[in-house]
Amino acid sequence: MITLNNLDFSYKKSAVFKNISLEFKDGNVYGLLGENGVGKTTLLKIISGLQFPNNGTCTVDDFIPSERNPYFLQNIFYLPEEVITENTTPEYFINKLGVFYPRYDYSYFLNLMKELEVDYTKKFDAMSYGQKKKSLLACALSLRTDYLLLDEPTNGLDIPSKALFRKVILQHGTDAANHVPTIIISTHQVKDVENLIDPIVILDHDEVLLNATFEEISSKLYFDYSSEKSDDALYTELIPGGYINVLPNKFEMESKVNVEALFNAVRNNKKKIREIFAMSCE
Repeated sequence: MITLNNLDFSYKKSAVFKNISLEFKDGNVYGLLGENGVGKTTLLKIISGLQFPNNGTCTVDDFIPSERNPYFLQNIFYLPEEVITENTTPEYFINKLGVFYPRYDYSYFLNLMKELEVDYTKKFDAMSYGQKKKSLLACALSLRTDYLLLDEPTNGLDIPSKALFRKVILQHGTDAANHVPTIIISTHQVKDVENLIDPIVILDHDEVLLNATFEEISSKLYFDYSSEKSDDALYTELIPGGYINVLPNKFEMESKVNVEALFNAVRNNKKKIREIFAMSCE
């Protein structure tokens, strides 16, 4: 499990976030959401040991990431939005990287490259941006780490590739020989991952606005798809055929969670959301 307690981080005098406390429980695919500049990428780097907090603590299982323990490093992988690769092939790249990861599975890498429709013998420099992104995703998944941190993984992917991305992520959690990883996906492309992520974490500079499963969200909020706007809505958005209204679920009715509408409702009603979800401002 990943545990953050009263975490602060700043670049010189510019605070990125402060006093953040949060848990990521094992075996889930988390969606990490937040406005630009709230520190999503920084948080992933702290969890993976690439950056160090100014104050507070971050632990992953029994390890402190900043100590860079080899046993910790072989069980976590951070895939940034942009990766600088040499003019080599994905096969060469992952075979060089894989020696540091005891569960690296070359056969699984080949299967993923086939599933993602990319030639593993083609050099990165000859690939489109989307092909490169899919190749690096295959590399990351084939390492079979306990923790996988993905930063904007669907940026640059076309519609068919986004569908393939969702497919391999779903399969990765079920086909890994009883190995169920914890995956954190930081993204602005909410619709690309809406059917993958659960729970959802919405981050702000000085608090966690939300950390809840879809079940918890649907029990607390009602997503009303209607021809009319609701005066009682926390958030209302015009959609084809009418409106989506996000309301407190006073009557315990079932509804389909819309993650984009949820994000806007949370962002515009921070205090009310804390009250609804009985969250302390940690």
